[in-house]
Amino acid sequence: MNLSWHLTLRVAVAAILAACAAMPPATDSPGLDGSSWVLVSLASNPPVADSAVTLQFEGGRVQGSDGCNRYTAPYTATSSTLQVGPRGASTQMACPAALTVQASAFMGALTQARAYRIADRRLQLLGADNAVLAAFAAQSTSLAGTAWRVTGYNNGKQAVVSTLVGTNLTMAFAADGKVSGSAGCNGYTGPYTLEGRNLALGRTAATRMMCAQPEGVMEQEQQFLKALETVANARFEGAGLELRTAEGALAVTLTKASPR
Repeated sequence: MNLSWHLTLRVAVAAILAACAAMPPATDSPGLDGSSWVLVSLASNPPVADSAVTLQFEGGRVQGSDGCNRYTAPYTATSSTLQVGPRGASTQMACPAALTVQASAFMGALTQARAYRIADRRLQLLGADNAVLAAFAAQSTSLAGTAWRVTGYNNGKQAVVSTLVGTNLTMAFAADGKVSGSAGCNGYTGPYTLEGRNLALGRTAATRMMCAQPEGVMEQEQQFLKALETVANARFEGAGLELRTAEGALAVTLTKASPR
């Protein structure tokens, strides 16, 4: 071997190794398990107005709302790759045309995803060609300073029922660890703590008024306050909030209150 060529090769190899050592190590996206997201764009288009498309990864399954129906499917992921399905399932409600089209496009993007990227509390689903199929913002999971309207509650008879027409049940979570609101007739207040998804509601105190209208309002109030005693965790989804028991049963469903 020519000595001059050999020395040139050694210098080149040394230069390549030095360059590689100087490069910062590759960083993978954070893991998906336990994360929740809300759609902000689908194929560069914003979501249909007033629709909530959500994505939750937990225990090897992805689930949420496609803006029309609930869906669930298995998924596998590494630190950067993603494969959703097969054998997914969804409810079959009929929705307005715009929501139906969006739901179909969203589910298509979800099943076509082959990789993902997370940065600055944003998630991007990427296709096989690395094109961005959909983008999401991290779901807010803070209760402090939020106000909610109750849409349903467990009546203690193995059923979640809607609130009575003409009643307004509310929950407001203050930054000082107090929850308060209206149970439909009386006001109530009590302590709360939230650690991750674990929500503990302490003993509540309520006023003692009697309301005659609408019919059944006092029974509803009693059942709602009883349901609050069973709450063990909170699950956020878009503008909705589910309070569940330790066994995973629904206790109370809520939607964010409109700002005054």
